[in-house]
Amino acid sequence: MQSSRMEVDVYHYNAAISACGKGGQWPLALICLSLMPEARVVPDEITYNAAISACSTGGQWQLTLNLLSLMPAANMVPDEITYNAAINSCARGGQWQLALNLLSLMPEIRVVPDKITYNSAMSAFEKGGQWQLAQNFLSLMPLARVVPNEITSNAAISACSKGGQWQLALKLVSLMPEAALVPDTITYNAAICACEKGGHWQLSLNLLSLMPEAGVVPDEITYNAAMSACEEGGQWPLALILLSLMPEARVVPDKISYNAAISACSKGGDWQLALNLLSLMPKARVVSDQLTYNAFIRACKNEGQWQLSFNLLSQMPDARVVPDQITYNAAIGTCEKGGQWQLALNSLSLMPEARFSPDEITCSAAISACSKGGQWQLALNLLILFPEASVLQDKIIYNAAISACERAAASSTWH
Repeated sequence: MQSSRMEVDVYHYNAAISACGKGGQWPLALICLSLMPEARVVPDEITYNAAISACSTGGQWQLTLNLLSLMPAANMVPDEITYNAAINSCARGGQWQLALNLLSLMPEIRVVPDKITYNSAMSAFEKGGQWQLAQNFLSLMPLARVVPNEITSNAAISACSKGGQWQLALKLVSLMPEAALVPDTITYNAAICACEKGGHWQLSLNLLSLMPEAGVVPDEITYNAAMSACEEGGQWPLALILLSLMPEARVVPDKISYNAAISACSKGGDWQLALNLLSLMPKARVVSDQLTYNAFIRACKNEGQWQLSFNLLSQMPDARVVPDQITYNAAIGTCEKGGQWQLALNSLSLMPEARFSPDEITCSAAISACSKGGQWQLALNLLILFPEASVLQDKIIYNAAISACERAAASSTWH
């Protein structure tokens, strides 16, 4: 249009900015906005709303607030669309305090919050785990003549879940029918996660069993949360049963599913089952990660399978998985259980190169490995080296070193 010398006005720019925003092209939306003065076209409220919405969709909460702050200088009054987009942007960026500030500013400029406003704010509270705020605003909505919907309730339930308030989460679920709201998969997932975090695996399984009756279809998040609840509760056979039921329910197990099952086997001390699950992952086109290897190495530790543990640690680079502090601690602990002090010290020597510092668990396991191997001199040397790690306050480390001296009948040499 411009190259054809056709007149381009604010309506064309608004349409272009809105199109860019809906297409996820927030940088292009801002470029269009910046070109308007050069084209002698004055932006209006719709222009800024479209640009703010574009930045909101792109998760650019700083730019969203910057555009909002420019509106008064341009003699423009923000409306509910402006604030809804800005609050939504803060929610996406995890800025619940800013979302709350924006919501509290609306009455001052006579902008009435609507359902979208509250839902966006509730989403911000949910991401921040601010269950008290979520509950308060849920109760305030009827007073503001705004009727909560499923999105509102789900955000509040999820906020309670993240805040460890499983009782309140279940109460909110039970109140939904009274408000003519129908629980969906998101509702049940949030409630099951809440029970999982509260250590109530029975309640998690009960909620899962109620879903078919309610006409709600479980997804991978549902099963993963229920499996994690069983894993946390030491119910590893139930976790494996849930994993086996997923294909029947037409739910494809993912990395989280296998990690939860392997971790459950680890806590149950069944390294053979953990190894079987690990071998199934490539066939299921599921890529293992740090959590997978850590859970399996812990399973090996419980059963003293130090050879297998060390082999897995050495295979991690080939699998493009980077060991972390937990990996090294689990591997050294496995070597300690198997009395393999050389391998324990070898793993310990690899940690600085990987930019990890020994902690209490590392130190006590390494010293204990030397103790079991009759290497009391090495145990004492490690004790001298570890002050840099600021871990000498741990009595377990001293006990391991004293045990090393006891084993060698050399306690009299240590004062």
